[in-house]
Amino acid sequence: MRLLVALLLCLTAVGEGWADTKASEAQRIEHLIRAVEELPNAKFLRNGSAYDAKAAADHLRLKLRNAGTRVKTAEDFIRFCASKSSVSGKPYRIRFADGTTQTSEAYLRAKLDELDKRKK
Repeated sequence: MRLLVALLLCLTAVGEGWADTKASEAQRIEHLIRAVEELPNAKFLRNGSAYDAKAAADHLRLKLRNAGTRVKTAEDFIRFCASKSSVSGKPYRIRFADGTTQTSEAYLRAKLDELDKRKK
């Protein structure tokens, strides 16, 4: 009986740790989506069309929902949802207000690095 109680306590602790990790990753992913959503006067280039920041964020949230259990981390989100079109395979790009462009993958990886450095 003691062994069973000890096992249940261990499983509960592991489950709580996993829930914390899962919540933390969800927060990191939402931080990345907000970084896109809040870019002033940026255009998001996807499959030959330009979209505003709100439309880009909505699209990323849709891709995240559709990805289901494949996305477990913020890195997975960048790789599976936010880097390229699942239709054409072409990389997503961001055209900033000053006219410069960058891949969304590079932009989001930099934002994730900034976030992680602030948390240390």
